[in-house]
Amino acid sequence: MLFPFYWMLLTSVKSYSAYNGEYIPQFYTLSPTFENYAEAFTAVPLARYFLNTLIFTLATTAAMLAVTVLAAFAFSRLAFRGRNVLFAAFLSLMMIPNELVIITNFVTITEWHMRNTFQGLILPSVTSIFYIYLLKENFEQIPDELYKAAKLDGTSDLKYLLRVMIPICRPTIITITILKVIECWNSYVWPRLITDDSDYFLVSNGIQTIRESGFGRENIPAMMAAVVAVSLPLIVLFLIFRKKIMDGVSRGGTKG
Repeated sequence: MLFPFYWMLLTSVKSYSAYNGEYIPQFYTLSPTFENYAEAFTAVPLARYFLNTLIFTLATTAAMLAVTVLAAFAFSRLAFRGRNVLFAAFLSLMMIPNELVIITNFVTITEWHMRNTFQGLILPSVTSIFYIYLLKENFEQIPDELYKAAKLDGTSDLKYLLRVMIPICRPTIITITILKVIECWNSYVWPRLITDDSDYFLVSNGIQTIRESGFGRENIPAMMAAVVAVSLPLIVLFLIFRKKIMDGVSRGGTKG
C-alpha cells in the first residue's frame, strides 16, 4: 500500500533526463532535484486550483457543520411529532446509489444556472446523513438529566447546545470536520461535471487536466510532483489529527 506513494515521491525528485534514461526502473536516486515542483506550478495554474479548493473546502465544511450539528441536536433532544419516522426516512436515503443523486443534482444546478460557480459546487455537499447519524449517536450519550436541569434553569436550546453538548462532543465534531475536509479536497466527480471553466477547477480537476495535456503525458516527473503537492496537505492533516479521528469515530459508535 505504501509503495505507490514512495514511487510517486521518488519520481517527483528525479530529473526529466534521468527518468527517461532509465531502461530498468531505479528504486533510488543519488541526485534528487526539486525543479519538477517549480515546473508543475508554472506550466499550469496549480496555485489557482489550490485557492479554489481551499475556498470550496472551507465554505462547504462550515455550512455542513452548521446543518449537521443542528440536525443532530433536533433528532437527539427535541421532541416533535414524526421524529423517528423522519430520521428513518433520512437513513433510507443512504441506500440510494450516489450516481442517481449526482444526476438529479446536476439537473437542478443546471436549471438554476449555477454551473461554473462556487454556489453550484458547494450546495450539494452542505449536508451528510452519515455525519448527522454519527453526531446524533454521540449527542444521545449525554444524560437527559443535564438537558432537563438546563431547561429548569431557563436555558434555551441553542444555549444548551453551544455551552454543553458541543464542548462534550468536541472529539466527534473535530473528526467530522477533518473527514469533510478530506472529502472536499478529494472531490472529483461532481466538480468535473459542474465546471468546465478552468477558473473554477479544483486540484482534482487540475491534476486530470495536467494528465490529459501534453505536459502531463510527456513530463512524468513534473506530473508526479503535482500529485505530491496535492496529496501532502491531507497526509499532514491526517498525521496531526489521527488520534482525534479514531477517538471521535469510537465515541460516535459506542453507547453507554
